[in-house]
Amino acid sequence: MLTGWAVFDGETPGEILGGIFKAEPEWQRLPLDTPEGIRRLLRRCMEKDRNLRLHDIADARIEIHYAQHEPHATPRRPASASRRMMVVLVSVLVVVALVAAFALVRAFRPLPSASEMRLEISTPPTADPVSLAISPDGHKIVFVAASEGQSRLWLRPLDAVTARSLAGTDGASFPFWSPDSESVAFFADGKLKRIDVDRGSLQILADAGGGRGGSWNRAGTIIFSPLAASPIFRVAATGGTPSPVTRIEGGNETGHRFPHFLPDGNHFLYYALGTPESHGIYVGDLSGSTPRRLLDVESAPVYAATGELLFVRDGTLFAQCFDTARLELNGNPVSVAERIALATMAQGSVGVSASQAGPLVYRTASAGGHRQMTWYDRSGKDVGKAGDPVAAIDVSISPDGRSAVLGQFINQNIDVWLLELGRGVLSRFTFDSAVDTWPVWSPDSRRIAYESNRMGSYDIYEKPTIGPGSDELLVGSDAGRDKNPTDWSRDGHFLLYTNIDPKTGEDIWAVPLEKDRTPRPLVQTKFDENLGQFSPDGKWIAYESNESGRYEIYVQPFPGPGGKVQVSKNGGAQVRWRRDGKELFYIAFDNQLMAVPIQFASTEQTINAGTPIPLFTTRVGGAVSSPNKQQYDVSLDGQRFLMNTIIDEAAAPITVILNWQAKR
Repeated sequence: MLTGWAVFDGETPGEILGGIFKAEPEWQRLPLDTPEGIRRLLRRCMEKDRNLRLHDIADARIEIHYAQHEPHATPRRPASASRRMMVVLVSVLVVVALVAAFALVRAFRPLPSASEMRLEISTPPTADPVSLAISPDGHKIVFVAASEGQSRLWLRPLDAVTARSLAGTDGASFPFWSPDSESVAFFADGKLKRIDVDRGSLQILADAGGGRGGSWNRAGTIIFSPLAASPIFRVAATGGTPSPVTRIEGGNETGHRFPHFLPDGNHFLYYALGTPESHGIYVGDLSGSTPRRLLDVESAPVYAATGELLFVRDGTLFAQCFDTARLELNGNPVSVAERIALATMAQGSVGVSASQAGPLVYRTASAGGHRQMTWYDRSGKDVGKAGDPVAAIDVSISPDGRSAVLGQFINQNIDVWLLELGRGVLSRFTFDSAVDTWPVWSPDSRRIAYESNRMGSYDIYEKPTIGPGSDELLVGSDAGRDKNPTDWSRDGHFLLYTNIDPKTGEDIWAVPLEKDRTPRPLVQTKFDENLGQFSPDGKWIAYESNESGRYEIYVQPFPGPGGKVQVSKNGGAQVRWRRDGKELFYIAFDNQLMAVPIQFASTEQTINAGTPIPLFTTRVGGAVSSPNKQQYDVSLDGQRFLMNTIIDEAAAPITVILNWQAKR
């Protein structure tokens, strides 16, 4: 009113409000004869620091009164003019106060909550629907999908309409983001790796033969589970030597996995495998103090920015208030979504992720099977199907060639099934509610050994294939932690299995099936060795190991002594012998089925391996199948291959929830 100009200009209320917070009035516009006391009063009224700003209009009235009686360098106006000036100034102050109060009330009053929105993002096909993660800033989603028969990481910005694959991430699983949303860590080739999503630079951080999730805090610390049965370890985000931050307690727990940092970057949630009394969601911290059990569920935890702990029970995603100060749950859980995707072979894993910015993402479970048992000749020609499509893993042909044994997912559980190859008839072999898998034939085709966690840890059982025989414990928990049977010697005297040790990782052990049945290690190093296979004469074992930095195939004498021989070239896994011992087969990292001619020296202590020859491109989900067995087997004559072929990798789209608030 004194200048004829608005104090702060702007075309919109937002621009005006911005001026209130950032700009200074143009004081030079005041009339030249404005008393100094009034100038001082106006500055005090417009002071941005509330501690220095005039608090009360009554104080302004006093300031105006004294300003009227101050000596002035300019001529005094008549009394009537002074009274008019006082009225004008008081009016100015009242109007300014009202306008400012109105603007501030509008600026800082709670806005109406935006409505929750759910949208779906279609992705390339995938057989791994649980491997997904939304960035902390809520702008990007990374997930695992297939490209030209090979699964890898894909990146989908939410402000784009397409996704792109990330080179160098073949075989990736369980990705998780850096706090700045610029890098992604993931597991592949028995390693924990990281990739910068913009530059594409890759780095190996640590060994992780069977990674089960991780989390990354702002201090540059990553916590992760390197094996299926291990505690949680910490490592610098730049790599280094991992050190444990949790401890597996006695025989009640068998592994810790899928850690999730809480906002303070010190405490974290994780899922523990074990007996019914011990499994569930826990909260721990980097100092290694005693963890606290929060929930008795069979799913990994996810913490949402709204202060909710997310978990899955019976396929339904629930949210429950979690006090991060007291580290305790409050109130009752509420449902968020149904039919959430799970991965039974990686117990606890769920297709759910939450960002610090608020959005949530999840996948629902796909219906139907994804694979078809298919026969191929040595040129890669499809020469017949075996049975109908099934959600199966771990296929092995019986020594008599009549049947195949496999693991099949039914109702979020996995059991051992038999496939009659001649008629394509599939029948159930195990009926336990626990996980039963990794089946191995006895040499007479009359028994099957398999692993089961019905007693907590994964132990080895056997059961007759004919007649009413019951399950019998073959190798129990006193022989190590999780044990995966891989082969039965042709003479029936020995069983090979992978023993998973928190200190040495995956090792190859053998147990005699006669007399005292005392197991002993055959290949035990700081690296991972897996999928041991007896040669037909029982004098050699072939296996895969990542001692070179990637998985390769090795052969060494059984039971020893003698050195090992590398038979693969440029990486390989899932080794199989031809039944006459004259060839070894494996799958290379480019998905080629490779054949290696084998000759035994007359001394019977050395082996001559020829040059690997590519046969055809497989579609079994990649070379490294951990935590599964081989996804193929070889016919008795070595001329055909029964492949557990992926025929339908289509998965449900990723659902994005915006403006989510738990409805209570």
